[in-house]
Amino acid sequence: MFNCSKELKMPMVVYGDENRGQWHFIRWKMTRAAQIMSKLRNNLREFNFRTAILLFMVVPTLIIGIYLHGQKISYFLRPLWESPPKPFKDIPHYYHENISMENLCELHGWGIRDVPRRVFDAVIFSNELDILAIRWHELSPYVSEFVLLESNSTFTALQKPLFFAENRDQFDFIEPQLTYGKIGGRFVKGENPFVEESYQRVALDNLIRVAGIDDDDLLIMSDVDEIPSGHTINLLRWCDDIPEKIHLRMRNYLYSFEFLLDYKSWRASVHRYRVGKTRYAHYRQADEILSDSGWHCSFCFRYVREFVFKMKAYSHVDRVRFAYYLEPSRIQDVICRGADLFDMLPEEYTFKDIVGKLGPIPPSYSAVHLPAYLLSNAEKYKYLLPGNCKRDE
Repeated sequence: MFNCSKELKMPMVVYGDENRGQWHFIRWKMTRAAQIMSKLRNNLREFNFRTAILLFMVVPTLIIGIYLHGQKISYFLRPLWESPPKPFKDIPHYYHENISMENLCELHGWGIRDVPRRVFDAVIFSNELDILAIRWHELSPYVSEFVLLESNSTFTALQKPLFFAENRDQFDFIEPQLTYGKIGGRFVKGENPFVEESYQRVALDNLIRVAGIDDDDLLIMSDVDEIPSGHTINLLRWCDDIPEKIHLRMRNYLYSFEFLLDYKSWRASVHRYRVGKTRYAHYRQADEILSDSGWHCSFCFRYVREFVFKMKAYSHVDRVRFAYYLEPSRIQDVICRGADLFDMLPEEYTFKDIVGKLGPIPPSYSAVHLPAYLLSNAEKYKYLLPGNCKRDE
């Protein structure tokens, strides 16, 4: 036993230094591993803290931001997901009051007729009494028959008064040339507003036929606030060989003739009527467009309450995303700044055009080449002229 014990101790003496080195190495490795584990735990704690911040602060902020500004983000990125429509073929527009109609037709590449065509002007009416008066005075010397359809329902299924019927005595000057029709609303709650709009346009189509339109008469298809200039309609009724369908490019105004947005309004059109074929519509129907053919004055109302009414009544009611958009003080401020009622970005197809239109519309102080009736009654329609953005209560 004793010898065996001595034999066991001998290696410890002989190899003690080596074992101590191994032991120090093992301790160093264990310490290093512990440091790594500690650092890893600290990193994990820090990671969890950052994750918590991300989940409970950054993510909700991001969601709220998308909710508030998602529409702007979508409109700004529009060039990435939607291509621009096919461009129109612009027809240069020649006009001067001292040039004969024969020369004007020739400048456009058209012939001259012995007698002018009959012209029918058809609209769906909501509540734009002032704009309607300016429109009809502008066109009355050239239009054979005015056709107006009115409903007791907005496109968004809200009950509304028959504004034209209640104020018809203001339009006595047009009575001999007027075909007026009323249609009851369907009042389908929650329905896409464009369905009701389409329903009313079909009814207007029927009313146009009741008015007595015939082959090769001219039919103006436009909203009330899309006003063709009188000389444009006179040109088209006198000239031969004009296109069967032609759009009218208009100066695009917002709130009044102070805020000129651009020259891109195109939905108004004139058609050489074809019985059984022509249908009233308010979308693109042709490639040819006649330049500088009138004025589109959108949201051009005298009273703030009329702005509120239209914002809730027209087909794009989805743009009223928050109730405060309808506050009268906000609306008045937006009008005078030339800003957007719905806090939207420009509806354009290139980043260049979007950036170029960012911010309020700069005011224009030109009242040249506006409808004659407007300027003849400047005091009555002062709110539509430059420098008069304040609306009546």
